[in-house]
Amino acid sequence: MVRMRDGSAGDADYGVIARTYTDHRQPEPRIAELLHTALGDARTVLNVGAGAGSYEPADRDVTPVEPSASMRARRPGHLPAAVDGTAESLPFPDDSFDAAMTTFSVHQWSDLGRGLAEVRRVTTGPVVVLTCDPALVRDFWLYDYCPEVLDTEARRYPEPSVLAEGLGGTTTVTRVPIPLDCSDGFNEAYYARPEVLLDPGARQACSAWSFVDEAAHTRFHEHLSRDLRDGTWDARHGHLRELPEWEGSLVLVVSTPEGRSKA
Repeated sequence: MVRMRDGSAGDADYGVIARTYTDHRQPEPRIAELLHTALGDARTVLNVGAGAGSYEPADRDVTPVEPSASMRARRPGHLPAAVDGTAESLPFPDDSFDAAMTTFSVHQWSDLGRGLAEVRRVTTGPVVVLTCDPALVRDFWLYDYCPEVLDTEARRYPEPSVLAEGLGGTTTVTRVPIPLDCSDGFNEAYYARPEVLLDPGARQACSAWSFVDEAAHTRFHEHLSRDLRDGTWDARHGHLRELPEWEGSLVLVVSTPEGRSKA
């Protein structure tokens, strides 16, 4: 496995992305509630690809693992320090944790099958994965303005069935509603607030934007700015501004070993 200068182990350089990440990627409480419920009564929780600590439950014993030094440095002081490690080689004995979680991370793993096997090896109970379904990402209006970004996301995100196969046990896949004022700034969080994506920092906080060239960023900015000024975007998508929540590609995948329950 080749790791980047700051330790990033996936295909994106979080030494760059981390510069504005926490300005735009704050945990969304309503999504956090769904994730924490899926952890059941687990007391010890492994968080793989923990980043700056979004979605870590405060009422449990959490062990975070994060390969990027830049992201580890952005963890708030009240959260436990993250272990420098990767999903593919977890430095823990078998059955070390009651549950495991990972949020917006599996698409970064260099060897998905090995990472899933490792997470299952060290976890006795549910494994909870917040991710996106690649079959649904192109349904977002952003595809009209920068298809390269959503093509990148569709290519990187593993299908939920692949996650289910890799984790084993009984798996459920649930679409997660995205609230109108979602505080976690992934692309679809701005389904009703297109103006925010005109901010380069907001785009930088979504790793898929790091895979498109500057010309694509410029073309996107010019196209969306024009459509917002002349009312084209609102004529096509303005109804979204009134939706309290929207179902996009965000899904919660929960794998429970056979013979065990989530709670």
